[in-house]
Amino acid sequence: MSDTGNRLRKLLESPNFDPQSYVKQLSQQSDGDRDLQEHRQKIQTLADETAQNLKKNVYKNYRQFIETAKEISYLESEMYQLSHILTEQKSIMESITQSLLSTDKDETAKEMLTAFPKETEEVKQRTLTTLLEKVEGCKNIMETPGRYLVYNGDLLEYDVDNMSQIQKVHAFLMNDCLLIATWLANRRGAVKYKYNALYDLESFAVVNVKDNPPMKDMFKILMFPDSRIFKAENSKIKKEWLEILEETKKNKVAKEKHKKEEEVPTSPVRQEVSTNPFDDDEPLDSEELVDLSPEWIQELPEDLDVCIAQRDFEGAVDLLDKLNEYLKEQPVSPRVKELRGKVDERVRQLTEVLVFELSPDRSLRGGPKATRRAVSQLIRLGQSTKACELFLKNRAAAVQTAIRQLRIEGATLLYIQKLCNIFFTSLLETAKEFETDFAGNTGCYSAFVVWSRSVMKMFVDAFSKQVFDSKESLSTAAECVKFASEHCKQLSEIGLDLTFILQSLLVKDIRAALQSQKDIIIEATRHRNSEEMWRRMNLMTPEALAKLKDEMRSCGVGSFDQYTGEDCWVNLSYTIVAFTKQMMAFLEEGLKLYFPELHMVFLESLREIILVAVQHVDYSLRCEQETEKKAFILQNASFLHETVLPVVERRFEEGVGKPAKQLQDLRKSSRPVRVNPDSTMSVV
Repeated sequence: MSDTGNRLRKLLESPNFDPQSYVKQLSQQSDGDRDLQEHRQKIQTLADETAQNLKKNVYKNYRQFIETAKEISYLESEMYQLSHILTEQKSIMESITQSLLSTDKDETAKEMLTAFPKETEEVKQRTLTTLLEKVEGCKNIMETPGRYLVYNGDLLEYDVDNMSQIQKVHAFLMNDCLLIATWLANRRGAVKYKYNALYDLESFAVVNVKDNPPMKDMFKILMFPDSRIFKAENSKIKKEWLEILEETKKNKVAKEKHKKEEEVPTSPVRQEVSTNPFDDDEPLDSEELVDLSPEWIQELPEDLDVCIAQRDFEGAVDLLDKLNEYLKEQPVSPRVKELRGKVDERVRQLTEVLVFELSPDRSLRGGPKATRRAVSQLIRLGQSTKACELFLKNRAAAVQTAIRQLRIEGATLLYIQKLCNIFFTSLLETAKEFETDFAGNTGCYSAFVVWSRSVMKMFVDAFSKQVFDSKESLSTAAECVKFASEHCKQLSEIGLDLTFILQSLLVKDIRAALQSQKDIIIEATRHRNSEEMWRRMNLMTPEALAKLKDEMRSCGVGSFDQYTGEDCWVNLSYTIVAFTKQMMAFLEEGLKLYFPELHMVFLESLREIILVAVQHVDYSLRCEQETEKKAFILQNASFLHETVLPVVERRFEEGVGKPAKQLQDLRKSSRPVRVNPDSTMSVV
């Protein structure tokens, strides 16, 4: 940048820059429109340079942007966990404060409860029965013995995604469950509500939602993987709901723990020792052999809920492994079955969360490694088949999205290069990640092979649509197929060979392209034959002659110099020279596209093209009466049979690996039989 541009940049970047005063001063100093236009051009140039530098910095720091986005996501998760922990700590501190301030009141309440326990429970049950008579569809709720009402009230339910109001509900909190009922628009007698959902207290977690106007006085109930948001009438009622919900959940856990402790016998009954040697030894009671009193076992269901809520999947699976190891050789008892039932429900919830983590609806930008965490935990849970299926579905969606987002360029070869880089790089990364995740599950490898074929078909669809459906030239198609085949061979470094699958999917399009190009060459050759005058070529300039010699040498015709005459003359017909160049170009492009399934199609195409030229020369020899012109035609026939066709046969054998017997037979059968001017050519 010039010194003037640097001064202008420093002026515009100065912190005290005032646009209005700058424009006013510039207007006073300028002589006319020309100065203003020049200054405007400088500012525009500076703006373009700034935009270009900004774009370069964005590309340069693109990876840092991605890493920052990941860190923000992790930070958001940690903040969510911290909020949950702080809410629990706040609830504990408030309960401690309340218990210290109301010790006397609690003792009095306990004495009243001890004096009139039956009456208090009956009153609560009667109240619940009276309220439930207003709810349609919940006659069976009171069949559970000991269930009574703790708290109830009206709430507003909001949509979790867009925070729009859904409906008005009435919530009934009981000592072991939470009932949600919706308001009836058309009331029938005493019925005001309609049954909506019933949640066990152990199946959900309560989370406080921070006030963010206009969203206030809300709290969330998490039933993994779903959640519901409710809004209370004011902050006081919201606080009551949060406190009473937490207190009720704790009371239920404490009651069940106390009940289990009572079931554990304090002094095992001593068995009498029989003196009869023929009596069988009676096994000990399974209840006496299984000790479920450790604190970590009692709190295991709640700990699993916390791990799932905090997305600590590894911690949840570690707890499950610890429990399975503890109960591995223990006898099955009713208490063990009950514990297993509660744990199995958490395993189901954990599995649903892990399945959701691997669903294609989630973000696909993290690459295959982003799925490793969920996949590894599903494998540890004994669900390697489901993990394999979900992992491959996730990667298939990622490949499809990447192909769909690829910008279609004007140049077909450039688009195919980008398509191959994206697809085969993604396939290679997926294969390596699959090998890492499922190293101990060899039965899943067959699923990966089937998946590879399906995504290869997805790739070929995009490839064929751009290369073959758009009617590109055969040379462009050959370069594109060669590029894709080279990328496909690179997969062999990990033991994955998809070359055969790629060829089998492309064989139909390549066969059609070869036949289409064959028809074009035959039509062009026949058109030139119809205008054939059998005259020598005059290239006019030495440069044109040198260029033709180079073209013939590149085609493999090394003895072309013997057919050139004085000055810029060539002792061959324009039709034969043009046919030779077109024929050799088709041969080279066909060899790039060649694989065994196309052998006969390619060979027959070559034979048909050669036959058109041979028949034309034979017909011209038989019809021509002038001796001099007939000798010139015979010279062209000699060039065709003794120079061009042997080169075609040799190049075909080099590219394919075996000789072309049909082309050899064609050359032998159509060779001129006599060399005198009156000779003719016989063809098959």
